[in-house]
Amino acid sequence: MNNNYDKIAGHYDTLSRLVFFKSQVNAQINQLQYIPENGNVLIVGGGTGWILEEITKVHSRGLKIIYVEISAKMITLSQKRNCGHNDVTFVNLGIEDFKSDLIFDVVLTPFLFDNFAEERAAKVFEQLNAYLKKDGLWFLVDFSLNKTNGKWWKWLILKSMYGFFKLLNIVEANNLIDMNPYFLKSHYQIVEERLYYGGFIKATIFKNKMTLI
Repeated sequence: MNNNYDKIAGHYDTLSRLVFFKSQVNAQINQLQYIPENGNVLIVGGGTGWILEEITKVHSRGLKIIYVEISAKMITLSQKRNCGHNDVTFVNLGIEDFKSDLIFDVVLTPFLFDNFAEERAAKVFEQLNAYLKKDGLWFLVDFSLNKTNGKWWKWLILKSMYGFFKLLNIVEANNLIDMNPYFLKSHYQIVEERLYYGGFIKATIFKNKMTLI
């Protein structure tokens, strides 16, 4: 079980939109205006790559994008996307095995940490934290069990999702990890936070305020 979505790569977007409509999409699109021109961008777990086309609508050229995705089938789908004149490097690895000499202006982790058990989530956070420059931005989009509009139905959906993915032997996680304490402990500041789908999906933009050297 390695958080690899090869088994459902061709159906993933359809399945997610059947349940969440465009909430997962909008939560990510609304953050893209914060990507700086000519920036270095790291995307981890980008799935089918539709986000690349949305980024191209904001910046059609000048970006250097590293796209890390463990699913080979997701990588194949992503490589067919229109990336404009941006420089996109596709890396078919789990994030734990990824290494780079680059320091990034922006890190995107859309629905990444909900796959991990807490120990692995902590390690991945520290790894990505080291790749983000001071004052760089981290776009975190994930599920949230806040109390807005009731918690019971969110727990029910989340339990059903984990049950489905466990049945397919896809994800290792059993519970949702609250990543906010990791960011706050590392001196990140919240630039923007938005809730979607009755508060079940949370999109946060964090700014890295810690000196890395």
